[in-house]
Amino acid sequence: MAVPSWLDRLRAARKTALVQDGKRKIHYLFEDGKEMAEEYDIKTGQLMSRKWREKNTLGGTGKWQVEVGEPTSPLLGALESELITESSSNPVFMRKDTLSSFQWRIRNLPYPKEVYSVSVEEEQRCCVIRTTNKKYYKKFSIPDLDRYHLPLDAAALSFTYANNTLIITYQKPKEILAAEEQLQKELKKIKVANSGDGDCKTQ
Repeated sequence: MAVPSWLDRLRAARKTALVQDGKRKIHYLFEDGKEMAEEYDIKTGQLMSRKWREKNTLGGTGKWQVEVGEPTSPLLGALESELITESSSNPVFMRKDTLSSFQWRIRNLPYPKEVYSVSVEEEQRCCVIRTTNKKYYKKFSIPDLDRYHLPLDAAALSFTYANNTLIITYQKPKEILAAEEQLQKELKKIKVANSGDGDCKTQ
């Protein structure tokens, strides 16, 4: 069964944990030098953000790539006001999961709900958003399914529309729900830095 392979990579990674602002922050360092940073809500165990970083071609540290959570602004911390920025009215695509589903939100889409269609392209292992007015088109993959080598299921995909935002939901398969539950138990065993949480144990 393919499911343990990704879990095994997570177990083998060097992990550090920090509890801050009601979030449990986990940093993973993998054998190949890749880094992953996740933030979970302490009360619910809900994944709030996930970012990846790997070494660039010169061996230096690359930039963080956001997989889950608010996309980072390219101007964050930059003082150069003359930099060209994207229009604030452009569509903003981001992933924001729930405990039972993967979820994506595309803000700043002003067209009515009947214009949109969302489908699964099984061979390309991605989902596609189309509009009948040809104003918006987006392909996106679900990295979690790729890591666990699970097929895409069109029946798990649905969408809704409200307040100029298209919300796409993909129900997590039972294999991922089970793996995430197992991972949460392991993450709670990691010794937490800078926390008054005395009952945390070293992994």
